[in-house]
Amino acid sequence: MDVLSRLIDLCRLQPLLDIRCQLEGAFLIEHETVERGTIPFHIVLGGACIIRTGTGQPVTMRSGDFLMFPRGTAHAIVNAHPHAQREAPLAVTSDGMLPLRRNGSNEPDVDLLCGHFTSAPGALTLLLDTLPDAFHASLANAQSEETLKMMVSLLRSETTLEQPGALTIVTAMCLALFVMAVRTTNNSRLELPGLLPLLTDPGLSKSVKSIVAAPAHPWTIDDLARASAMSRATYARRFKARSGFTIGAFLTDLRMGFASNLLVTTRRSIAEIAEEVGYESEVSFGKAFKASRGETPARFRRTRRELD
Repeated sequence: MDVLSRLIDLCRLQPLLDIRCQLEGAFLIEHETVERGTIPFHIVLGGACIIRTGTGQPVTMRSGDFLMFPRGTAHAIVNAHPHAQREAPLAVTSDGMLPLRRNGSNEPDVDLLCGHFTSAPGALTLLLDTLPDAFHASLANAQSEETLKMMVSLLRSETTLEQPGALTIVTAMCLALFVMAVRTTNNSRLELPGLLPLLTDPGLSKSVKSIVAAPAHPWTIDDLARASAMSRATYARRFKARSGFTIGAFLTDLRMGFASNLLVTTRRSIAEIAEEVGYESEVSFGKAFKASRGETPARFRRTRRELD
């Protein structure tokens, strides 16, 4: 399994579709902040709208665009046309595959799928934690026009026709669009440090992928710098600048993330898990885990399984 697939798989994301919005003229739909582990997202099937957040610039959304809020940030969906007619009452019907929100009977100015991902207790959220508060990807700029048209057309068709299994297909495609959004993000669009800048940095990506593929290996800065054809000082400085954290902190966070996932999803002993993530003893692993997660591995396993 490639590194990005592994990281996304360990996030243990479950996509859920909430509502389809077909809106025209002037409109305002507000979304409040949601609890950690709930990640709202929006996909534009057609037309355009603007999504405002409490922080940062408004995001203009067009057909094929994907936007998610990894930390559940409050936001509002508004009309893209500045001279739109006054707001009409919103009405929601629930006689189809998804609830449908409309504010008129004419051709909508935007056709929008709204949903959320849930991240299971104990999942490795390193990738999600390093995404910006509003993660926007315009897939029209990254995919071939025909590929994007096909995917958006399929989403719209399955949502509209509501044939047997349609909800399963549409839900799976939402996760696929998230993967495409992460995969196609490039350096020029990554303004904040994080995991994605590391994975897309030509000088650092090879070493970072090696770490993710083998977290138990006794990595040293010298090893990683050598693999990246850099001096030790240059590698450490560039790593910190691109990621926002030191190499040691990254290794610890990654290992604790893998360990958390194993504690919740397997029945392996704590000693086995400690060895799996690079610790020579259960005691040293327990101390590192408690320092990172605030509780012992045994308590973490017990409480997260009760929640899962």
